[in-house]
Amino acid sequence: MELHTVKIEKPDEINLILGQSHFIKTVEDLQEALVTAVPGIEFGLAFCEASGPALVRAAGTSEELTELAVANAFALSAGHIFIIFLGNAFPINVLNAIKNVPEVCRIYCATANPVEVIVVETEQGRGVLGVVDGQQPKGIETEDDAKQRRAFLRQIGYKVG
Repeated sequence: MELHTVKIEKPDEINLILGQSHFIKTVEDLQEALVTAVPGIEFGLAFCEASGPALVRAAGTSEELTELAVANAFALSAGHIFIIFLGNAFPINVLNAIKNVPEVCRIYCATANPVEVIVVETEQGRGVLGVVDGQQPKGIETEDDAKQRRAFLRQIGYKVG
């Protein structure tokens, strides 16, 4: 058994969702969930098939984001893993729709932060053990920090009042 870290390669501002599923039907069902959740959404998704031809399957509304998803999925090469890159939406807009897709087993992360994926490789193949999402905390929130957090959420429209 060998452990590897695979850095997800993406532009800083792009959000991603990394998860695990269990069936080839995932590609079409995730695509339907995304376009239903946010009309006009821009995204690319890729899925690592774990049996049969064992291909990286893909779909999306943005050629650039789909190519990015395919390249990162192939770098991971872990069975039944999917990765979605979002253009004009955020994970908060689509995460529940994705979690409600019957094939989805787990979401590892949903973030715009830098991500490293910890992958195990055995004689059988590769699997995801977990992720490193962003950086470790540098301190503890103060009352001023909490005020800034609350103000920011209202400024961007995710909280009211």
